[in-house]
Amino acid sequence: MSVLVYVEHAEGKFRKSAFEVVSYAKAIADQLSTGLTAVVIGNGDKAELEKLGTYGASTVLFTGNTQLSSFVNQAYASLLAEAAAKADAAIVVMTNSFSGKGLAPRLAARLGAGLVAGAVALPETGDRKFTVKRSAFSGKAFSFVTLLSDKKVITLNPNAYPATENAVTPAIEEFSPAVKESDLGTLVKEIIRASGKVSLPEAELVVSAGRGLKGPENWGMIEDLANALGAATACSKPVSDAGWRPHEEHVGQTGIAVSPNLYIAIGISGAIQHLAGVSSSKTIVVINKDPEAPFFKVADYGIVGDAFEIVPKLTEAIKAYKGI
Repeated sequence: MSVLVYVEHAEGKFRKSAFEVVSYAKAIADQLSTGLTAVVIGNGDKAELEKLGTYGASTVLFTGNTQLSSFVNQAYASLLAEAAAKADAAIVVMTNSFSGKGLAPRLAARLGAGLVAGAVALPETGDRKFTVKRSAFSGKAFSFVTLLSDKKVITLNPNAYPATENAVTPAIEEFSPAVKESDLGTLVKEIIRASGKVSLPEAELVVSAGRGLKGPENWGMIEDLANALGAATACSKPVSDAGWRPHEEHVGQTGIAVSPNLYIAIGISGAIQHLAGVSSSKTIVVINKDPEAPFFKVADYGIVGDAFEIVPKLTEAIKAYKGI
């Protein structure tokens, strides 16, 4: 029995969340005194694959099948099921990303496995139990799920577990199972990725703004603050609905859920739908001229005042402190 971790990449490069999930899977493998195998789909760059060994993967399986260069849910589930069989894996771990949320249930059904989605801590494995802490109710609470099945699938929330070096020299093996035509009924023709920006789901720092900015022409000061901090930018739903910002920046219950170390909300009232997507943030700072804004009730720090006066001064202070 071993642990298998599915590692996502973006155009052949691993991001922080990839190293987090490998570190998490390695910690589970250590708990169970077993080995860790990583599987990567659509990337055969040896130098990049070797990085997974830095975080504890003793074996790395990769497939460079061009049919799988873009995410195909059914086909990926089939390949991971075969990888789990090859590695004799009883536990499969992956990131609770957009693709992971769709892939994990399908894989669990194929394996006859129990599933925990959105894990935020290592499982408790004493007394023959396997209990995992996960976020619940859009991050407003936690639940503890005990898996009784022999096989288990876990998805890990980004920023929930630190990337921890545990270096080994991995054995890198090409893994090329046959791809069934029936698994390729739905194909992704094109994926357009934002370039030169911090990935929002993985960001440790997020600067977000709402209708208090009054219009898209004022977003420059939000981007200036984000650039000074090295942060990702986000927005509330009304802002993306109005076309001020792209929908991939929409944070909230119907948008992206984030869990950064710092979330700065500027000109956002704090409706419950928005809070559902940010409540897992470790520290929340709110800037709003309305002292009765609901966001202040959940903020760790709050500034009551005009964002058009406060934000430029805050940006200049950060630049001065960082010497930029």
